Parts: sequence; C-alpha cells; structure tokens
Amino acid sequence: MEQMDNPTFDINLIWHLVAALLAFAAIWSAFKRVPFQALWAEPRLQHLLFGAMVLLMLTWTFRAGLSEGLSVHFLGMTALTLMFGWDLAILAGAIAMLGITLVGVERVDMLAINFVAIVVVPATLTITLLRYIEKRYPPNFFAYLFLAAFIGGGFAVASSGLTLSLVLGLSGIHSWQTIYQEYISFLPLIMFPEGLINGILMTAVMVFHPDWIRTFDAAKYIDNQ
Repeated sequence: MEQMDNPTFDINLIWHLVAALLAFAAIWSAFKRVPFQALWAEPRLQHLLFGAMVLLMLTWTFRAGLSEGLSVHFLGMTALTLMFGWDLAILAGAIAMLGITLVGVERVDMLAINFVAIVVVPATLTITLLRYIEKRYPPNFFAYLFLAAFIGGGFAVASSGLTLSLVLGLSGIHSWQTIYQEYISFLPLIMFPEGLINGILMTAVMVFHPDWIRTFDAAKYIDNQ
C-alpha cells in the first residue's frame, strides 16, 4: 500500500486536523469497547496481541518504493481485525504506528494521517465487510475465509492506499496522473498478494487454533454445518 516516507511534504493543515480528530475518535471508541477484564484474565491473549504488534511493526518497516514519497508494503490489518476484533486492532495498530514513528521509519508530523489511512480505514472496512457477510450469507467456513479474509484483505489495502492517495492528490504533493500511474494502475497487483497472505494466515489459525480468532465461531461455521 502507499505510505509516506521521509522527504519533505507540505500536507495541508486541514488534513492534519481532520486526521487528528478521526484518530482520537477511533482510539476513544476502541478503548471503550475493549473487554479489559477478559484481556487481563487471559495471558495467552496478551502474548498473542503483543506478538501481533511486534510483527506488524517489523512488516511495516519493509517496503518497496514506487516514486518519491510512495512505497508498497504488506498491511496485515485484515488478519489483525478478524483475529482480535475492531477495538483491539485499532489500539494495536496505534501502538505499532507509534513505534515505527518513534524509531524514525515514519515522520512524526504524519502520525495522525498514517494512522487513519493505514489502521482506521482498513480495520473499519474489514469489520464492516464481515458484518455484511454475516447478515447476507448463511454461516459458512469458506465464505468467511474467502470473502472476509481474502477479498477483505484486498479491499483493505486498496482503501488504505486510496485514502493516502486522496490526501496526496488534494494537497498537490503529486499530480493525479502520477498517482494513477504509480499506484492506481498497479492496484490489482497490490490487492492480490495482500488478500492471499491474509487468507493464508487466517486459514492456518482457523485450522489449528480457531479459538484465537475473536470474530470466528467454530461451532457456527463448522460444527453446525
């Protein structure tokens, strides 16, 4: 997905303010939803969440550049959201984003925009898609895996990149032609591997440890079929 690097960019102040408000609202909403009592009572869940945050930070540091200020890297927010739920995914993503910002991978002044584009937008799209699938289709293991994990992963990375592309375009950082040539035209190539990796990760966890997935009810999706 597209991501800001270290060159100097003059993003309009309004985008920083909007992103800061959205980031605060998302973190506050997530914080109120987190089942802290269950989290404190489950050391295994704490270890899983901490490991996911560390893995997220590591994967976000590996990227390939397309043009000045743009890069592509594995997102992983779909798997994180499906495993831990929207609330914990938002908080884990916030910590991971803060971590790579503090170590200099990302610019401090881009923290709110990056958080909204890379964490909030894809996590919200993932959980919204999952709720639609649960309402529209009967419980089915393959529907959950293919539609929520694989297709959801592709849509999530697209939504993340398009959000940042919109900010870059409206701020005049890159021309719309450059954004199209350097990102939009490659969108299918970016979406497929993102969806595939999320699908593989979720398949492995569903097969060996379905109890690790907060949004997956094995009894509903498997036992009752």
